[in-house]
Amino acid sequence: MVHSRRRFLTHSATASAGVAMLSPADLWAMQSAPTDRIGIGVIGCNGMGFSDLSSLLKLPEAECVALCDVDANVLGKRSKEVEAMTGAVPALYGDFRRLLENRDVDAVVIGTPDHWHCLQMIMACEAGKDVYVEKPLANSIEECRLMVAAAKRYDRVVQVGQWQRSGPHWEDAIAFLRSGKLGRVRTARAWAYMDWMPPVPMVPDGPAPPGVDYDMWLGPAPKRPFNSNRFHFNFRWFWDYAGGLMTDWGVHLIDIVLYGMNATAPHSVVASGGKFAYPNDAEETPDTLQAIYEFDGFSMIWEHAVGIGLGPFQRDHGVAFVGNEGTLVVDRSRWQVFPETGTEAGKPFYKMDPVPEHRALPGEGGLDQHTKNFIECMRTREQPRCNPEIGSLAAVNAHLGNAAFRTNRKVHWDSSVQRFRDNDDANRLLTPTYREPWHLPRV
Repeated sequence: MVHSRRRFLTHSATASAGVAMLSPADLWAMQSAPTDRIGIGVIGCNGMGFSDLSSLLKLPEAECVALCDVDANVLGKRSKEVEAMTGAVPALYGDFRRLLENRDVDAVVIGTPDHWHCLQMIMACEAGKDVYVEKPLANSIEECRLMVAAAKRYDRVVQVGQWQRSGPHWEDAIAFLRSGKLGRVRTARAWAYMDWMPPVPMVPDGPAPPGVDYDMWLGPAPKRPFNSNRFHFNFRWFWDYAGGLMTDWGVHLIDIVLYGMNATAPHSVVASGGKFAYPNDAEETPDTLQAIYEFDGFSMIWEHAVGIGLGPFQRDHGVAFVGNEGTLVVDRSRWQVFPETGTEAGKPFYKMDPVPEHRALPGEGGLDQHTKNFIECMRTREQPRCNPEIGSLAAVNAHLGNAAFRTNRKVHWDSSVQRFRDNDDANRLLTPTYREPWHLPRV
């Protein structure tokens, strides 16, 4: 293994007065060479964690030096895949804290369930690692706040996996939106209609599979008997660990609304929905939901449904910016504009010039561009395209929608103090209670 010269100099040379006066970017420039490698460690490598790693390994400077997972079966499988891809055998861990002690790890990919993101990101920052953390940033609003503070305190590069921020055709769509050609935009819509999602049948509790450290999988979440419905992919449908489709897909698409409209926090949110597709299955989070957000000068409508594939504009997911002159619709494959029509002297006319459909080019989906941006920012010490502050905006908005649904009330948000106004039930959802021996971090 080629040891990172950055890691060596960080631990040995920074004691000198001359080096100590250099900026992080100067240190990178002085210490880096074309042969330098950036050691990547992955915590949670079953799903998106491994997808993120696979994307990073397309970059010549990235090297997988460590993998961590509480499921030994997953760990063994991914280790063989990394060896097949790179020829190198990574160090393997069942406890992420041991991975963070590995001095060859320069950056950590966090692909664990949402309820682990906060602790692991902050501990990685404390250990001097840069971090690529999967979306949503956290499973609660207070955890989001702590993660933003930690990235600043420890001066780390942290990229949140809302990779549409790096997709070229998304950027092109936002540029068109900001051209003003749509006229005044009063409404934005974001949606995810998932016809591929089947019901999750009820199954009894039982023993954890061999090789699974279930207590570590739970971590700070409440102690419960093992149930296969809550494990691996399906964790996202249970409040202990995640926020359902609202935080799974919602952060991606709500983020684009916030980005396009230069918005941060709504004044109020009202939500309605329930388990209408599969009322008797095991999931806790709603499979059908509509939420209306009131911002300054515009409203946003979020909606999701499972078992249905035809959402607004005949698309299973997307974002629509509805203006007086036309509507821009964008999803992961393309963006297009639908002009408004009017009548003049008895003849119909379009209120804006037609715009050709713009399709995403192969290889420009956003993930590869997002991981490349992360590595570039590790070298320059600049802020990545989706730092914790940006990731927090989308996550907080998604959690606000869930709070409105869970309390069955219109919620009013005071962003200046990060609390709901006159709603104790909603405020109790802001901060999770961690299970011993884990504790909510202090930053």
